[in-house]
Amino acid sequence: MPYARATWWVATCLSFVSAASAQDPSSEMEFTLEETGQPPALAVDDRPPSEPLANALRLYQRERYLEASVQLSRVVSGESDDSPANVQKAQFFLAKALFHLRFHRASLSLLEEIAQAGPRHGYFEQALPWLAQLATQLPEPAGIIELVGLYPPEMVDALARDETREVHDHLLYLSGRHAYAQNELDTAIARFDRVSPSSPHFVRSRFFAGVTHVRLRRARPAIAAFRQVLDAPDVPSRMRNLAWLSLARVYYTAANRTDEMGNRTLDPALLENALAAWDRVEPASEHWLDALFEQAWGLYLANQESRAMGNVFTLQSPYFEGAYYPEAYVIKAVVFFSACQTENAEAMITQFHERYDPVREELGHTLEGLADNEALYRFLVGVREDPDTLGPRIRGIVSTALADRTLLRHLEYVRVLDDELARLEAGPEPLRASSLGDRIRADLTVTRSFAVDRGGDLVRGRFTRLVDELDELMTQMDTVEVELLRVRREGLSQAQRDELERIRQAGGLSVEVDEEHQIWPFDGEYWRDELPFYRQRVTPICTR
Repeated sequence: MPYARATWWVATCLSFVSAASAQDPSSEMEFTLEETGQPPALAVDDRPPSEPLANALRLYQRERYLEASVQLSRVVSGESDDSPANVQKAQFFLAKALFHLRFHRASLSLLEEIAQAGPRHGYFEQALPWLAQLATQLPEPAGIIELVGLYPPEMVDALARDETREVHDHLLYLSGRHAYAQNELDTAIARFDRVSPSSPHFVRSRFFAGVTHVRLRRARPAIAAFRQVLDAPDVPSRMRNLAWLSLARVYYTAANRTDEMGNRTLDPALLENALAAWDRVEPASEHWLDALFEQAWGLYLANQESRAMGNVFTLQSPYFEGAYYPEAYVIKAVVFFSACQTENAEAMITQFHERYDPVREELGHTLEGLADNEALYRFLVGVREDPDTLGPRIRGIVSTALADRTLLRHLEYVRVLDDELARLEAGPEPLRASSLGDRIRADLTVTRSFAVDRGGDLVRGRFTRLVDELDELMTQMDTVEVELLRVRREGLSQAQRDELERIRQAGGLSVEVDEEHQIWPFDGEYWRDELPFYRQRVTPICTR
């Protein structure tokens, strides 16, 4: 079967604009109902707060978050004689104060402790909406999705009321993402399906529902979900193009069927739907080259070889010198081989090895020189800042491989952590020199170290995948070459040789011109507005 890659990835965390307002902490019942729309957690006991805690809560009420946070930190650290219930209250309010001070990672650290403590923490349920708030401020690697997954569905549903509907929809999306990551696919779909069409998270929920149906091999509901993305109002262009690309992949997979006897069949109608969906991906989209490449295989199966070769011709144009599509040579070799043009097929194999054998070797040497994950992360940062630090053979390939959104989110996360650390060190002395300052500094330093390690691990995975893909493509080329040697042993008939010579002399072109179409022979110069329309005629010369 033809080789085609299908990378499923989506960006996460849509903008969530509501901000919690500070209420009077002297009445916890009033504060909780106004802020989250749910009743307060039961306290362990009813002892009054210590004077440090009471003072800290008064400071919080007056929106003096810096002073409040320093006092609350002392309570959390055990420097007061507060009861366990009041220490938990201080922990929760400290998380909120740090959120208002834009120390989002430090706030998340406290909410993480609350979430992991579970229902035995008096503010477990009340922490949930604040996790949704932080999901709008911190990139996905911060791990908020995993924390939302610690909450039972009924706690999420407790927010299904008018005043907290937006928070509820956001949490449904996040909990669906957690279920998806845990391979609880039906649960994930059920949660994605409940996100309101009016929610800013609706489009992403429908897209992830489609991806989840694909994993379950359910083509019809997957198509319906991606269509909902396309039908939604004001869909960002990136999501629209990603939905068209995903639709094409679903149709293409459904068109290639295997019966009970293991025989493969092709559904022309579904294949045509796939080709049409690929055509809808816009040339300005970051997914357009992927669409061109994938469509080339579909066009080959649809016996539209000239269009398939035209797509490859575009991929290899000077406009996309940094693009990495070594599989394009496989397509050309297979098309020429199928047309019995053995010399052209052999030329494609030769060109592939001339271009990518050195690339394979250089990639291996580069990876060997990066000893640990920290070195790999520094390499990632260096490539993002200046791709010219790489050799010309692998510059475009590595830059493309290291530009996926998972890696970019890790880069963004480290940047956020660095920004918070810089803001701490530039902050007032009472904060920097306090135990709270020490806590924030230590948390940011450790979290950054883990983020860098994880980023380096991802870079190693991308490098390894590049090498493995090239090895697989070389194996495919070797298979084509073996078949070509067999054909050579049998030889071409004189009729085949005559036909091949006729094609060479004619330049491979014999296309009818009508009132809507004009044919311009390629003169060696590419034009950007012509990139989607190149064709290369490949006439079969097979006589048997």
